[in-house]
Amino acid sequence: MAKQSIFGRIAQLTRANINALLDQAEDPALMLDQMVRDYTNSIAEAESAVAQTIGNLRLLEQDHAEDVAAAADWERKALAASNKADQLRTSGNAADADKFDALAKVALGKQISSEKEAKDAEPTIASQTVVVDKLKSGLTGMRSKLDQLDSKRNELVARSKTAAAQSQVADALGSMDVLDPTSEIGRFEDKVRREEAKVLGQQELAASSLDAQFEGLEDLDQQTEVDARLAALKLGALDA
Repeated sequence: MAKQSIFGRIAQLTRANINALLDQAEDPALMLDQMVRDYTNSIAEAESAVAQTIGNLRLLEQDHAEDVAAAADWERKALAASNKADQLRTSGNAADADKFDALAKVALGKQISSEKEAKDAEPTIASQTVVVDKLKSGLTGMRSKLDQLDSKRNELVARSKTAAAQSQVADALGSMDVLDPTSEIGRFEDKVRREEAKVLGQQELAASSLDAQFEGLEDLDQQTEVDARLAALKLGALDA
């Protein structure tokens, strides 16, 4: 009954449609985690039950092999006793010949008994072999399904992390609108423009001051020339 129950659970788990179950789940990630735990525990239980079933089958096979070997051994003993009886009877020793014939009959009885035990065990061995093969196949299917669960869980976790990262990037980009004058970048740009304008104003003032200085130099040069000409005129008048 326990073996049939284990076999039924294995069959049920291997037939499970993971995608369909996930579609019905409110939280697929949590459901996958629970399914992985359930499958892992079920596989461990199934492995124990299957190992016991295999062990029982191997014991039956060993007993069968021993019965077959015993039947063959009793057959050899019966033949040896029969041959000895024939030799004794040929030599005229009928009493001892009868004893060995009796031993031969005992050996033949043992042979028949061993053959019957071996034959009676064969149907059980055959049916248990079928059960073991199905259980092994079911375990293989469960391990494959567990691999699918692990892969699906890892895929969902990776997709969830990617979606979260994309959301963070989108939020960050949304908070950094370079065209928004009220944003941090917009305020910083306005500050830089004011600094640039101040520098331009300083440069313009410096240029105005320099132009004035050059204009003063030009006036000084003109006055110097006037004075020189005046001195020349006076010098010429004296010479006349």
